[in-house]
Amino acid sequence: MLKTLRQIVRIGLVSEPAPEPGPDTGPRLQDLHDEILSVLGRALAIRMVDAGSCNGCELEANAINNPLYNIEGLGIRFVASPRHADLLLVSGPVTINMAEALRRTYDAMPEPRLVVALGDCGCDGGIFGESGACRGRVSNVIPVDRTLPGCPPPPLDIMRGILGLFQARAASAG
Repeated sequence: MLKTLRQIVRIGLVSEPAPEPGPDTGPRLQDLHDEILSVLGRALAIRMVDAGSCNGCELEANAINNPLYNIEGLGIRFVASPRHADLLLVSGPVTINMAEALRRTYDAMPEPRLVVALGDCGCDGGIFGESGACRGRVSNVIPVDRTLPGCPPPPLDIMRGILGLFQARAASAG
């Protein structure tokens, strides 16, 4: 351990710099925060449910909490209880065993509740489709406000999808 610490002191921290935002990165993170505040009047709380996915979408969704995207710095956070959530982020095809749990989670959320189906499996059942063990897409079990396709969708696309959902709601309300 002491050898490793000496090496760190001698060399210093070596890492790549964060990528510079380019013109194609879309809306700024602060724009997302402002849109959410204009619709909800407060910060956004997200409850994520894995309805039977391979965990690829969960890895990408959790990446929006890392220092590069820092979504929590904008007041957007993941919560453990659906009673505190404004948005339900569902990944994977809904398995038979998760269908009732997903319905109960949706019913426990306060109004206005929003649902986003994440990944190809959540949007259309993906390679699993509908079968004896799988209900398929999330919209077969609960109403969905937005779908974010991709296998898995990258973190920036997830953030753009959330922004697009709030922009659409703000436009329909105003």
